[in-house]
Parts: sequence; C-alpha cells; structure tokens
Amino acid sequence: MTRAPYLSTRLQGFGTTVFAEMSALALATGSVNLGQGFPDRPGPAAVLDVARAAIGTPYDQYPPGPGHPELREAVAEHQQRFSGLAYDPADEVLVTAGATEALTAALLALLEPGDEVVLFEPMYDSYAAAVAMAGGVLRPVPLRPPPGGTGAWSFDPDELTAAVSPRAKLLLLNTPHNPTGKVFTRAELAIVADLAIGADLLVLTDEVYEHLVFTGAEHVSLATLPGMRERTLVVSSGGKTFNTTGWKIGWVCGPVPLVSAVRTAKQFLTYVSGGPFQPAIAAGLRLPDAYFAGLAADLERRRDVLVSGLARAGLPVVSPEATYFATVDVRPVQPDGDGLAFCRSLPARAGVVAVPSVVFYDPAHAALGRHLVRFAFCKQDEVLAEAVDRLVRMA
Repeated sequence: MTRAPYLSTRLQGFGTTVFAEMSALALATGSVNLGQGFPDRPGPAAVLDVARAAIGTPYDQYPPGPGHPELREAVAEHQQRFSGLAYDPADEVLVTAGATEALTAALLALLEPGDEVVLFEPMYDSYAAAVAMAGGVLRPVPLRPPPGGTGAWSFDPDELTAAVSPRAKLLLLNTPHNPTGKVFTRAELAIVADLAIGADLLVLTDEVYEHLVFTGAEHVSLATLPGMRERTLVVSSGGKTFNTTGWKIGWVCGPVPLVSAVRTAKQFLTYVSGGPFQPAIAAGLRLPDAYFAGLAADLERRRDVLVSGLARAGLPVVSPEATYFATVDVRPVQPDGDGLAFCRSLPARAGVVAVPSVVFYDPAHAALGRHLVRFAFCKQDEVLAEAVDRLVRMA
C-alpha cells in the first residue's frame, strides 16, 4: 500500500473537531461541559409522545423521499405563520437529515468547482467543510465585536462588497448567528439583499435558531425582503426548537428549481431519515405561540445567569441577542490571549469546558478570533450554577 494519505485534498485540514477534544476533556476531568451546544433536558411532551406512538408503526419504514407530507405541510404552515412566506409543501419544502445535511446538499447541488461562497466569520464549522466538498472557495467577511463589549457584532459593508468577485455564486447567511449570538437587523439584511440582487447571487440562509431570540432583537428571514424569495433557500430544523438535536430533522424551503436541485443531491446522501420523528416535529411546529415565546424567555434567563457569572469571573461578555452561546474575551485572564490554550487548561483550573472561537474562523484569519472563547448556556439551572460557581472561584 503506497497511496497514503488517504484523505482527499478537498478535506485536508478538516480533522477531528475541537468539540470532540473538549468533550473528551470534560469526561476525563469531570468538568461541567459548556462546550458543545446541546440542551440537557427533554423536549415538550406534546412532541415526544407523538414520536413514541409512531414507533412500531409504518412510520418505522422509509418515508417518502421529500419527507412525510404532514411534516412538509407543517413546515409550510410554520413559515407562513412566523415569516409570512408562502411555500407549496408539495414541491417547495424538502425534509432533510438535520439542517447540516440541508446546507451541505444545497452547496453540493448548486456549486461548480471554483465557485465562490461569500459568508460571515466566525462561522459554524461545517460550512467550510461543506464548501470544500462541493469544490467551492470561501470568501469570508469578518463580523467584529463592539468596541468595549457594548452593542452588537457588526460588519463593514465595504468589506462585504469587496468579497464579491466575478466568481461569486452564492451567499451563505446564518441568522440568528452561531457562534456570536448576533441577530442581523433589517437594515443589515437590506444591505445583504441589495448586494445579492446586484451581483445575481443565490442565497442560502441557516435559520435554525429562529425561535431562540431574546428581548430587543427580532429575527427576520432574508427571503422576506423584496426580490429575495426567488433566489433564496431557507434552512431550519426542529433540534434547537424542541430540544431534539439527536433526531436530526431539518428542512429547506425555496422556489421549485432550487429545491429540486437540492433534492437531487440529498437523495444520494441519506435519501431519507427519522421516520417516526417526522410526525412529532410536525406536531411541534403546530404548538401555540406561547410555547415558542416561553422557550425564548427561559433561554434568555439562562443566558443572563451565565453572562453574569462570566463577568464576575473577569471574562468580558458580548451579551448575545439569540442562540445558545456567549462569547468572551480571555485576555484579562490569559495574558497571551490564546483562547485555545485557555480552553485546554480551563478543565484543570476551574472544572469547566468551553470552545475556542478560533475554530470558527478561516485559518488565514485566525488572529481575529484567537482571543475569543464560546460558552453554551442551554443547560439546566443546577449545571449553570455549578459552572458559574467554579468560574468565579477560579477568578
């Protein structure tokens, strides 16, 4: 055998994720794991009971390729209800194995080798790998934390415009944004929309945190802006909204030609998934408004607990407007500003695990995120209280 290394050149540099390293550290040291973003409490009984009832029935078998009709109908109703967007469940909604597959299938379907993808960084770590698998080229635009930590993360419109070259094919937008917790404002979305229309870009939006938005912020889907529905694929999932991240039930909505293209790629990835979970997520999407409002309010309270604790531990926080995550600047307690070193030492120093934000940046721009670290607050009260106590004692 003389062919090693076996990993294709497209995926060189995409090794084991830092999430695996940090989770292993948490297990080995008995630390409180505030690294990976998953909730540690069950979802609503109205959703879980439907899944339990579906097991042992024909739902155990292959669903239809596009997804069970009842889920596609529920997704279309949900989009109309919360964003005013009308989609035909027959051919403008596609069920996927989580949002990650929806995003990956869209990139595989729409990109030719060498096509450029404009997106903001820091970015969810699967984006770069999916673009690479599709043969595309990243053109990241930095989001910058507010000076002094007060206010929201922002971008420079001129830098965004400069990132769009003649090879640009697609713009990928994540709002509410992981890992920063930023919610793009209507004014910011208008800038993005004008650029996409002017440069004739396709748009892919990741909106999985759409219901985890806190007081003072408003989630707006880019597809609702004038001229955007016909060029935009909207991706979301049930995992974050119903505390069912392991079910991997996602979807993509958009105009028929774009959804058809994604379906072509998706059918050769997982083909279908999660039969008994699909009617359960359909039931969840039809829960009353009070459920979604209560979900956001409860998570906002947990955010405040962690943000307050981090501040007492000497770690300045840009208080997130949405999502599961709070970002801190470690330089006050890590003089060399090395967030990765901070995270690797934190289990021994405080018995807490976090994730270095540098992994969410393009390697060429690692310096932008070297001093930043992400903590997750989607945990039970006693877990957050213990983590805060340990961090304050460290300080």
